[in-house]
Amino acid sequence: MERVPMTKEGADKLREELTYIKGVKKHQIIAAIEEARAHGDLSENAEYHAAKEEQGMNEARINMLGDKLGRAQIIDPSTMDTDKIVFGAKVILIDADTEKKVTYQIVGEDEADLSQGKISITSPIARALIGKEEGDEALVRAPGGEREYEIVAVSYS
Repeated sequence: MERVPMTKEGADKLREELTYIKGVKKHQIIAAIEEARAHGDLSENAEYHAAKEEQGMNEARINMLGDKLGRAQIIDPSTMDTDKIVFGAKVILIDADTEKKVTYQIVGEDEADLSQGKISITSPIARALIGKEEGDEALVRAPGGEREYEIVAVSYS
């Protein structure tokens, strides 16, 4: 069984979603199925078929979230005591070409959200940063080409 690394925050969000879709959403779907059944002939009842399809997708999501949480390796970045970049690190980088400063936190795949500065541990930039330290340079090989970054700061708060 392959472990899935995630932060406590990421695990909490998945648990929150799981609770919602197992409770509120599941009951909404059941109500929609019952209402559609009341309309009669199920063979040509689009509302019924749509609700049943949504029920199947919801059950699949419940199973997937349960599996991920069951395999979760929850890592608390604040307990890290290293100068090297590892999972959970918050890093401040300067792009060597544009001199633009960016900040990222390396998180699990399900937590990644570039708009919040959270990048997946499997992303090209995270892979290039892992094991490096403040002051090092990282060469990122991404589909859009190579980029070089200087690592300005590393923290685990």
